[in-house]
Amino acid sequence: MTASLSQNQTSFHSPTSDPVNAVNPSHDSSLAGSGGLRPVVSVSSPPLLHLVSPEGQLQVHTAPYRGSFAGVLSQALRTAGLGSRVLIAQFLRGGVNQGPDGCLELCGRLKWVRPDVERCLDLPAMHSDHGQCADEDARSAVIAVWNLCREHLLAGDLDHLVLDELGLAIELGYLTEDEVLPILERRPGSMDVILTGTSLPMSLISIADQVTELRRGF
Repeated sequence: MTASLSQNQTSFHSPTSDPVNAVNPSHDSSLAGSGGLRPVVSVSSPPLLHLVSPEGQLQVHTAPYRGSFAGVLSQALRTAGLGSRVLIAQFLRGGVNQGPDGCLELCGRLKWVRPDVERCLDLPAMHSDHGQCADEDARSAVIAVWNLCREHLLAGDLDHLVLDELGLAIELGYLTEDEVLPILERRPGSMDVILTGTSLPMSLISIADQVTELRRGF
């Protein structure tokens, strides 16, 4: 069977059936040379995304009782499990074979350091009547832990740093505000620093980005 087109009908390949060719009949030759493909209209490049660098915070978690460390420890473990570099420093909790050279390592990215003393420290470092150090070894052990934290704060090679009972260590005389405050003020902007404890000087609280007070339910 054959069919024919009447004079009122136009072929599919007629130049007038293509609006582009109707306007520009010479376009047929360019299409023929490119295999029937029309050139792609150039589009301007999209603007580059502005990447915001991570911003750390100085957080304070205080409570009227000792032993409020569990929540902060859980957060540090989760952070290390996600790939962050974490250091937990407990200034008044001693243990056997502790100290900067005996750090406990967890998750491959979390280090946990305590003073190299075999007991927990809860008495003032200085005699109130003579102004002398009650336990020079204990004070030196606490200072050694702070020196390790100080190195990391100045180097900026951590993502998350927990300073447990730092304020109480200052109150008991194992450390001083003058040696702690300037270093915390120079902390890297990308590092999260968590201070915990029952007693924190107002000078440390005043530079904190967030202060959380924990209370008992009675």
